[in-house]
Amino acid sequence: MAAAPPSLPLQHLDTLWFQVSGTLCNLRCSHCFISCAPDNHTLELMEAPRIFRYLDDARRMGVKEVYFTGGEPFIHRSFLAILECALRDFPVSVLTNGVLIDEAKADRLRRIADGSRFSLEIRISIDDYEEARNDAIRGKGTFRKALDAYKLLYDRGFLPILTVTEMRDYLTPQGGERDLHGRYVKLLRSVGVDRPRIKVIPIFEMGMLPAPAGQRSVTPEMLRELDPDALQCSSSRIVAHDGVYACPILVGEPEARLADDLEGGLRDCSLYHSSCHTCYVTGMTCKNF
Repeated sequence: MAAAPPSLPLQHLDTLWFQVSGTLCNLRCSHCFISCAPDNHTLELMEAPRIFRYLDDARRMGVKEVYFTGGEPFIHRSFLAILECALRDFPVSVLTNGVLIDEAKADRLRRIADGSRFSLEIRISIDDYEEARNDAIRGKGTFRKALDAYKLLYDRGFLPILTVTEMRDYLTPQGGERDLHGRYVKLLRSVGVDRPRIKVIPIFEMGMLPAPAGQRSVTPEMLRELDPDALQCSSSRIVAHDGVYACPILVGEPEARLADDLEGGLRDCSLYHSSCHTCYVTGMTCKNF
């Protein structure tokens, strides 16, 4: 009989994530780890009143920062009002594909940020520094739209973070180029960005990608000498329309669901999934740094 997976206690709730648009997205990326798409209703859009209640809970419980993700947050019709509300009490980060950010929206984001004493960080995702390869994964035209959104925000005084995956090495494991960070820095500088910010994240073989054979798991032995703070589930939770989950990567996974409310979601979480091993090995965090 296989041993039960280890669990990790919540050390302190510093970060609260919102799966604000559920699994609904305006794109259908071929590697999405939670299979977000225009027609994926596994997790629905969160209703604004529910989000406001969670923000009240977060303030009461001493949460230090808030992240909004999806799906695509900007498909939520109330998102800018939700963002403005969150910024009254917390530093906020938004994870977006950038496709829906036009000049008017960039101007509105600037006004919202200027009206808060807390910081607003925006992360824009692409999957390759070559247009054709990116668009093969994310859809035709997404490369240019994402870069345009990055530049619109940069020109308005934001310092967006370009979030990129190790997809190139994943697709070409034999001799893929290693200097991914440098390639993306060069890309951003080519469009007039003098202060580029890049976050490279590993591939999680789940969702749109088939699970590999021989998946590895976290064992109790691995945790004995590990600082719990090295794993983000020791200090964060994510809320969706149907409750509280342990991890942004596992949102929607039944075994990762902890409770209906944030108070109940403070319990230990199980490190049962292969993605837990990926985080353990790589030091991955979904946060900005």
